[in-house]
Amino acid sequence: MALTAALVALAIISGCMVGPDYHPPKTETPPSWSGTSNVTTAAATRITTNAVEMAQWWTRFNDPKLTELVQAALATNLDVQLAQAQLRQARAVRGKDAGGLWPSATATGAITRSGTVSGAGLPGVNSVGADAIWNLDLFGVTRRQLESDAAGIQAAQENLYGAQVTLVSELALDYIQIRSAQEQIAIAQTNLQSESHTAEVTRQKGAAGFVSGLDEANADAQVATTAASIPPLETTIRQNIFALSILLNRPPAALLEDLANPGPVPLAPPEVPIGLPSDLLRRRPDIQVAEANLHAAAALIGVAVSDFYPQFSLTGTLSYQSTSTKDMFAGPNGIWSAGPQVSWPIFSGGSMISNVRLQKAATDAAYITYQKTILAALSDVESYLVAFTKEWDHLKALTDAVTLNRRALVLSQQLYQAGTAEFLTVLDAERSLLASETALAQSRQAISSDLVNVYRALGGGWQ
Repeated sequence: MALTAALVALAIISGCMVGPDYHPPKTETPPSWSGTSNVTTAAATRITTNAVEMAQWWTRFNDPKLTELVQAALATNLDVQLAQAQLRQARAVRGKDAGGLWPSATATGAITRSGTVSGAGLPGVNSVGADAIWNLDLFGVTRRQLESDAAGIQAAQENLYGAQVTLVSELALDYIQIRSAQEQIAIAQTNLQSESHTAEVTRQKGAAGFVSGLDEANADAQVATTAASIPPLETTIRQNIFALSILLNRPPAALLEDLANPGPVPLAPPEVPIGLPSDLLRRRPDIQVAEANLHAAAALIGVAVSDFYPQFSLTGTLSYQSTSTKDMFAGPNGIWSAGPQVSWPIFSGGSMISNVRLQKAATDAAYITYQKTILAALSDVESYLVAFTKEWDHLKALTDAVTLNRRALVLSQQLYQAGTAEFLTVLDAERSLLASETALAQSRQAISSDLVNVYRALGGGWQ
């Protein structure tokens, strides 16, 4: 009894856990983003390194429909629901393993009837009893497992955040593409009206004998070419609406009516605070997942090392056996036993050593993955920042090109109607204007899409 009491006291006060204690890795990050130095005066959005709350970055686009879709998707998306279920699963795993810290008891009962082969009956035996065992976690095997489970919960939580980040960014990109395609259709239709008017003028001149049939054919061909650019854009709109519907856990065609009316492409806000590179380590979910996996792997080293140590437990048994149920619990029918037990592996054929090596190698792999994740995250932010800032220069040049091409088309049409310019001049001006206006619309889409990718790379978008 004295030994039992001593073991119980030792189990309660002991804080010993074999294996290495986890310490978060120290990671050096650049002092600032190099992409912020690429912003020119052409940019209408200023990049700052001020700290910012990025939980609802999509609201900065000031597009009510986009905000409405994001809020609905966060509540209904299946990937988010799957991540939530996996988080509940991780918590349940820890709860199951935590039971190992407490005593367990099992009740038993049996009614046995027997007889001889010749047919003579023997008295039946009735038995009831209870077994109890308490595995004392003296060397921390269960606590190390719980430490690994807790890190698994953290990884599952961050995976949930990552699902939200991915969901919001994909939804925003699909929405931007829809609005951009609608804008490009409007541009094509406007140019189509102008080209149809030019083709009609050309036919009138041809009927009067002032131009050749070649000019009429070229004018009609330009009209047909512009008209042919519209169906692919309509296909793009439909496909992205289908994708949006799936993100909201709805049938593919559920949003066709809601998004049928054209709307503007969400514009970048005047200022985009992005914080410092060091903020990325705390905010981006995949980095947090990689660190949690590293912590979980390190804790499992302790679980493997504990196999080399003895395992202590307290056991107790109480049983009653009787041929008659009415005097089952009479004194002579009861038997009890209690006391400490110890088991200590002596030989395992090298499996325990190999298990320790396995867990150490898994920890090394988790650390390498953690380092790669950080480098990839830094690269993502820098790449999208460069794309976002340089696209403003592209937009400025395209804006100038549209202005000049529109002027050139007006002048060429006037000269052509006056009979002082060839139709080829008008045709070239129409093609150039359509191309530059389409490119300008695509540039506006690229700016908004690049900014969405910047926010995703920064790890914004989770609550």
